Amino acid sequence: MNTFKIKKTVIILALILIISIFINNFMVDSNDSISEIKALVHKVDNSEVIRSGLTSIGYQTLDVEVLEGKYQGEVLEATNQFTGSAEIDNSFQKGDKILIAIKEKNGNINAVKAIDLYRQNWELILFLLFVLLLILYAGFTGVKALFSFLASLYVIWRILIPGLLNGKDPLLLSTFVITILSAIIMFSIAGFSKKGVAALVGTLSGLFITMGITIFFGGKLGLHGMTSPFSQTLLFSGHMDLKIKDIFYASIIIGASGAAMDIAMDIAASMEELKIKRPDMGMIELIQSGFNIGRSVIGTMTTTLLLAYSGGYLTLLMLFMTKNASLSRMMNFKMVSAEILRTVTGSIGLVLVAPITAIIAGWLYTYDFNLFSKK
Repeated sequence: MNTFKIKKTVIILALILIISIFINNFMVDSNDSISEIKALVHKVDNSEVIRSGLTSIGYQTLDVEVLEGKYQGEVLEATNQFTGSAEIDNSFQKGDKILIAIKEKNGNINAVKAIDLYRQNWELILFLLFVLLLILYAGFTGVKALFSFLASLYVIWRILIPGLLNGKDPLLLSTFVITILSAIIMFSIAGFSKKGVAALVGTLSGLFITMGITIFFGGKLGLHGMTSPFSQTLLFSGHMDLKIKDIFYASIIIGASGAAMDIAMDIAASMEELKIKRPDMGMIELIQSGFNIGRSVIGTMTTTLLLAYSGGYLTLLMLFMTKNASLSRMMNFKMVSAEILRTVTGSIGLVLVAPITAIIAGWLYTYDFNLFSKK
């Protein structure tokens, strides 16, 4: 990669992040009245807990030692409320390291609540293992991939989520976020080159067409978004004005965007190599080669989507089998219909991205443009 190409790439990525930060400043409000810190459980009182099988109701009273912050070393009394949901509740024991929330009012502690087990250290070790393997294998490309990974986390957490909670139109906001994420990922990996532009335009074109298909068939299937995890809890927590259906549609497109970017970059990179090895290859022949590459990639990627989505509902499928549910009942069950919509529309997006990317890449690689390097 020459110096001019590096400069253009850095400038583009910097502009994208500046725009993201600028927008974020108008979306996020801060609240410093509650601090969440690590603590060690010294004593547990289960006298107010009623257990029934794997679930519990009531609450635990805990004596916890604060391990960080301005209250470090102090022993506080915290409560751990049970909701009766085994997938959410935690039953703490003496010696557990947990995360607590301290609510302050006028500088004094108003309430202390146990939130969850403290898992950050092991999560950090797992992430560092991922970073180490990524850089060892991919080198500088791995560093660029890590940048795009962290930048994507930032855009999702600091722009997408606050924007949705603030009532921004989910479809418009997700369109903006997909565009930003695709640009960050493609240009950080490929630089501002023909390969990056071909992959970016191919990804966005396929996903935007897929969004229209998702909205149409989502309406026909009568899906209103309430199948998404914690959607009902979100509404009842003071966000009744949210457009859950549009958020559900947006989540489908965002979920499929990663695989779409993967296919687009695979095709664009492969076609670039073909053009480098065979400079005399014409546009039609190059596009046909891109189509052939796309067919092979799509053959496995659609199955990847199926396995990824079905894996998230493995226990539901097991439940259907234990109840001897008919195929008709399963196909018409709301949650299954939602996953069918998610899987099939995501696969449609992949099928669209492949030929669009091949056509765009074939055109870009055949003709020289001053905007790009010779490649």
